[in-house]
Amino acid sequence: MRYAQGGGLTAERRRFRERIRYEAGERFGRGERTAVIAKDLRVSERSVERWRRAWREGGTAALASAGPPKLPKLSDGQFAELEKELALGPAVHGWEDQRWTLARIRALIAWKFSLDCSSAAVWRLLHRHGWSWQCPARRALERDEQAVGLWKKDVWPQAE
Repeated sequence: MRYAQGGGLTAERRRFRERIRYEAGERFGRGERTAVIAKDLRVSERSVERWRRAWREGGTAALASAGPPKLPKLSDGQFAELEKELALGPAVHGWEDQRWTLARIRALIAWKFSLDCSSAAVWRLLHRHGWSWQCPARRALERDEQAVGLWKKDVWPQAE
């Protein structure tokens, strides 16, 4: 299942689901049937069966939330530092153009914080902090169509 904020549930939503599991645990203690509990709590019977198994093996404590599935690799303070570096632009960090790519941000994180993470992890990190990908709305006025055509004809076939 995919979640709106790009990974995992919010803390509020985790607490809400934990309360539902605890309520199911109380009902397990009263001996209620799985189908009745599932219908009343508006969850699948399979989930209730899984919770019942955990409750039998570990009691009510086994129904507690395990927390977020994966903690971010960068702390909020480190991300604030990363944002400052991103604001300086790619040229300051040695790239010729002014485009931040996931690979470049990944390299910056590796250099600045000595952390190795995947491009997907970089995307999730940026998304979690409200960043999104950007695409130009129109072509640049300075674009030289003749030069682009020559490049496509001469250079592009050699790159393949």
